[in-house]
Amino acid sequence: MGWRDEHLHMFEMKHPATKIRVSIKVFPERDIFAGKGEVFDGRKEKIRDWFVNQGQSATHIYDFGDGWRHTIKLEKILPRERDKRYPVCIAGDRACPPEDSGGVWGYMRILEILRNPDHPEYDEISEWVGEDFDPERFNPDNVKFRDPEIVWKVFTDIYKMH
Repeated sequence: MGWRDEHLHMFEMKHPATKIRVSIKVFPERDIFAGKGEVFDGRKEKIRDWFVNQGQSATHIYDFGDGWRHTIKLEKILPRERDKRYPVCIAGDRACPPEDSGGVWGYMRILEILRNPDHPEYDEISEWVGEDFDPERFNPDNVKFRDPEIVWKVFTDIYKMH
């Protein structure tokens, strides 16, 4: 997505073997957001164990306050290429909304302001999102996957401060 993992998030999906609804959470031991069915620790799970069949999908819930919900669908399993580093993003649509943009409704408001240079908040919002922000632009080459161990350390440090 391009977000910095600054917020709690989870995945909800059917277990590939049992077809029972499960939740995969960052902090499964804390009941901050209940989720559905059995709960798995997202720090220990591997994507390859969950997305095994074409057509499988999951719901990704990010930033429980803003309430972002994304459907992730496995469209196709491609043969592994030698000497290629995985995971890799091969396509996408539109830019990632800025972190802390207020969910769908807040982001829609930001886009409305950016379409109107005469809006009283235009300069402030333009500076916040960056002058090169284009909500229609997506380049898969710009998608970077971070080491989950590093992300986890940063996330726990941020969470301890709150």
